Amino acid sequence: MATKSATKNPATKEAIWPGLEAGVPKPLMPYSPAIRAGDWVFIAGLIASDFQTGLAPEVVNSNSYLDNELALQSNFVLRNLASTIKACDCDINKNMVRMWQWLVSENPSQSDFHKGDNWPSMTLKPYLNIRDTIVNSPAPPSSYLGVRELLCLGTALEVDMICLDDEHQPQIIEAPKGISTASGGHSCGMRRGDWVFLAAENAADLISATEGSTQWHIDSIEAQAEHILEKLSAIAKASGSSLAKAVKADVYIGHPSDFAGMDKVWKRYFPDNPPARVVIPYMGMGHKGNRIEIALTLLTNDATIKAQTIKTPDAPKPLGHEPQAVKAGDLLFFSTQMAFDSTGNLADGMVRHPSFPWYGSPGQAQMRYMMKNIDAICKAANTNVENICRRVCFHSDFQWFAESIEEWASYFPGDKPASTTIRLGGPFVVPGANTLLDLIAYAPD
Repeated sequence: MATKSATKNPATKEAIWPGLEAGVPKPLMPYSPAIRAGDWVFIAGLIASDFQTGLAPEVVNSNSYLDNELALQSNFVLRNLASTIKACDCDINKNMVRMWQWLVSENPSQSDFHKGDNWPSMTLKPYLNIRDTIVNSPAPPSSYLGVRELLCLGTALEVDMICLDDEHQPQIIEAPKGISTASGGHSCGMRRGDWVFLAAENAADLISATEGSTQWHIDSIEAQAEHILEKLSAIAKASGSSLAKAVKADVYIGHPSDFAGMDKVWKRYFPDNPPARVVIPYMGMGHKGNRIEIALTLLTNDATIKAQTIKTPDAPKPLGHEPQAVKAGDLLFFSTQMAFDSTGNLADGMVRHPSFPWYGSPGQAQMRYMMKNIDAICKAANTNVENICRRVCFHSDFQWFAESIEEWASYFPGDKPASTTIRLGGPFVVPGANTLLDLIAYAPD
């Protein structure tokens, strides 16, 4: 496979293929390993597969006493990601501004999620040890989430990233005095030019290095959401920004029933012009007792670029206190995309009729419905579907994957977006929905 080199053009979007000579396997799915759009580079989720035999031979752990499975997979994934970023004429330590780590665990169970016990019962240490040999410390703002399954059997980890290739230098944000941030050896925030990227934060507070953290086992979703937003507000202020300048929020919850409580708090902290927001349930979180984690992308208070709320009558009203999308600079951030209507319920025709259980393709139908809405939102922002750069797709069950991805790919006759696909541990906030999309599109003026 030939390498497609990066060519920086502020008005275009293009796929970057590192090439087999770089050691990066060619994916089986219809997606691009990386997308460059102006100054932005979106890196697709990478797993420890050769996309031929399954798990890559070099990560197969033949002796568990000598090697750690997660460490082997982490080394494979991160080195290939570094090679992919290099093929984009970027550097993993100079240009990366955000990381997402999705780690497979059979925990929490459905019962655990229902009780608010969202800890995946796993350690990040093998991954972090490898990451620290490839990514400078502190690492960029990050999220670490437990998920149920990835697309290759036996893979334990998927990592995706965003890079920014501009004239600005990254500024690592220090947590203000008295503010405890999530563990993981990453920065709580990074400022780069007009942009601020904040890591996912939880409600645990570190008392001291010896005493450990205070846990929030008995606190409600409302109390935890409020505490996290207070933390993020303080970190944003230290970054030269504020919650009022937030343009995108990643919200991770356990059980879907926590959505309403979170949304109630959200209205108080974002009374006007709330950021685009994607809310993902059934997320394993890093501390016992955590019911919610939140990460934000913001503009600085003195940013030269502007944010614009996008609204169109040709797409459904959002699920809660969020816009359909927000355009900030040359990026369009979408809120949660699922096959819901303006009442917040599943749209008509999205599941098989109970009297005709063998008819219909719900995965395809729901993706087609979402793409109609996504197209309307893109047009309202003066861009188009083919300019989508980053796609993270969550399925309630992988039985919907094949027909869903086939429908998705049909909208991109040219370069496909960078993509990450994950199975969660239960149904979504909208009962009957089988697919949830988190999208970013390129929308140059």
